[in-house]
Amino acid sequence: MAAEKRPALLALTSSALLLPAYQGVRADAAPEFIELGMRYSKYEEDNTQGSKTFGGSSQRYDIDAAQFHLLAPVADNWAVAVDVQWEDMSGASPWFVGASLDGSPKVIMSGASIEDTRTEVSVTTRYYYDRGNAGFNYVRSDEDDYDSNAIALDGSFNSADGMTTYSGAISTSRDDIEPTQGSVPTNTLKNDKDISSAWIGVSRIISKNAIVRFGLAYTYREGFLTDPYKKNDKRPDERNEWAVSAGYRQYFLWPDGALQADYRYFDDDWGVASHTLNLAWHQNLWRDTQLIPFMRYYSQGEADFFANIADTDKRYYADDYRLSSFGAVTVGLRVRQQIGNWAISAVGERYETDESWGVYSGAESPALVNYWRYSFGLDYVFR
Repeated sequence: MAAEKRPALLALTSSALLLPAYQGVRADAAPEFIELGMRYSKYEEDNTQGSKTFGGSSQRYDIDAAQFHLLAPVADNWAVAVDVQWEDMSGASPWFVGASLDGSPKVIMSGASIEDTRTEVSVTTRYYYDRGNAGFNYVRSDEDDYDSNAIALDGSFNSADGMTTYSGAISTSRDDIEPTQGSVPTNTLKNDKDISSAWIGVSRIISKNAIVRFGLAYTYREGFLTDPYKKNDKRPDERNEWAVSAGYRQYFLWPDGALQADYRYFDDDWGVASHTLNLAWHQNLWRDTQLIPFMRYYSQGEADFFANIADTDKRYYADDYRLSSFGAVTVGLRVRQQIGNWAISAVGERYETDESWGVYSGAESPALVNYWRYSFGLDYVFR
C-alpha cells in the first residue's frame, strides 16, 4: 500500500540537528573514524472510531522498522555512508468515504488486508574540500507493490570568513507502481510516476552561539499521482510544489541548553497550502546526557478537488484525509546517553489531528489519523 505509507515513514526517519551552534554552520572535514548505528522504530495508528466508520471500529496501520547506518572515511577527503532500512507493515486503510443515513460522512475501511514489507538501501559518497563539501546519493526502495530508484546531488560552500554557508541540492526519482490485488479492487494494475526536486539554502552564524537558516524548495511530480487503493480517487497527473523555510538555533550558556525553532510554508497547484512549526529544547545533563522535549504544529488547507462524498461529475476527486483541511500537534521526548564510544538513544512521540485545530476552514474528514511512535537506537564509533 505504497501511496498510504509515505507520510508515516517520514516520521520514522526524522532526526534533530545537533547543537550548540558554536560548533559551526556545517562540518567540512571528512570523518576520522568509522561509525555504526542501529535503530528500531514502532509506529502504531489508533483504531478508527466506530462512530466514523461503517461496520464499527477498525484497526489501522502498524509499522515495525529496523535501520542500519555505516559511515566510513575513505582516503583523506572522502567518506562513504550506507543506510539500510527494513519495514514490516500490517493493518487496514481507508478505502472510500460514504454517506450514512443522516447524511454524515463515514469511512469504508479496506479491512485488515495490508501485509507488506519494504527494503530501502541508500549509498552516499561525499568529498570534502577546504570551504565545503559535495555528495552523490543513490537510493533503491523495493516493496510488494512499489519500486523506486532515486539519485541526488548536493553541495555546500562556505564564505571566506566561515560565517555563511550556501547549499544546494537536486534529486530525481522513478517510481513503478504495481498494486497488490487484495480484498478490495485497485484502480490501476500497473503505472509509474517521476519526481524531480531542487533546493537552495543559506545558513549564517549571527553570534557565538546562534545560527539562522533559510531555504527554498521546488518539486515537480508527473505521472500516476492517484492513490491506487482509493475507490473513487482521481487526481491530476502533474503537481507543482513550492516551500520556503526558516530556522533559528540558539545555545544558552546557562542552563547549558539550546533552542531549536523551524518554520515551513508549503503551497502547490492543487490548492493545498500548509504551515509547519517545529520547536525543540536540547538540554545537556551532566556531561554525557541530553534530554530533548519537542513539539510540532501543522495546519493544512484542503485540495481544490477534495470532498468527503464522491462527486463523479467532477474531472478530479479525492476523499483522502491527507488532502483535507486539518490541524495536527505532535509532542515528544528524545533522550541520548553517551557511554564511552557508545551512544544510546530513545524517542517517544504522540501525534493527534483535528479539523478545528487548523487555520484553514473545510469539511473534516472522518479518516483523520492519530498515532504513537517509539524508537530505540545504538551507535558506536571506532576510535
